[in-house]
Amino acid sequence: MKIELHGDERLDMLYRDEVQIIQSREVFSFSLDAVLLANFANPRNAGRGTIVDLGAGNGAISLFMAHKVTGHIIGVEIQERLAEMATRSVQLNDLTDKITIINKDMRDILTDIRPGSVETVVSNPPYFEATEQSHKNPNEHYAIARHEIKADLALVTDTAKKLLKSGGHFYMVHRPDRLFEIIDALRANNLIPKRIQFVYPKVGKEANVILIESIKNGRLTGAQILPPIITHNADDTYRDEVWAIYEGRNRD
Repeated sequence: MKIELHGDERLDMLYRDEVQIIQSREVFSFSLDAVLLANFANPRNAGRGTIVDLGAGNGAISLFMAHKVTGHIIGVEIQERLAEMATRSVQLNDLTDKITIINKDMRDILTDIRPGSVETVVSNPPYFEATEQSHKNPNEHYAIARHEIKADLALVTDTAKKLLKSGGHFYMVHRPDRLFEIIDALRANNLIPKRIQFVYPKVGKEANVILIESIKNGRLTGAQILPPIITHNADDTYRDEVWAIYEGRNRD
């Protein structure tokens, strides 16, 4: 399908050119974190049922997950421009029967999605608190994506809880320095952490990303700490396991 690009937009291709995504440095470009989360999320029952992507941005996670789920993905994005970009990317990839993008505040999404009806929720939420002292990007789109201006941990986890069925799975990527806040927010919503994976930029460096899978109303026992992911070589190039995720070689 031919889709018109706006003046500041470009078309990137991933997964051996299977996935095309509209990007713009002026508005938003997905990061490695989104790719890692889409790879980490492993919905049960072949991904049947409804999958919700909270804070979908330009649709990267929804697009990356489409190949491995049989259910329908709903991407929820509060920023109109990003939601519109995501919608065009869905059309570009001929996935309108698989992915729906809703331009709405997640506080209001329960009017579109019945509470307790969702099998899987994924989210790459803003990482940083929005305090008067915090340094925010002057670009409003980036500021909202990176700082808790429109959505914080409490809102994201509460929304996930309300959407999910009992036993449903919630996958999230975040920052390790907020680990205890993350665990508290999950537990407050009866989302019990089951799998945790730390991501390191290089050998010998501290972790800078954390991936967490939780289960609604899950048992307190059975948590797993998975082997680490190291993303870069000493010369700043991606390690082969990261390229394998980007290129889809881990799907063979």
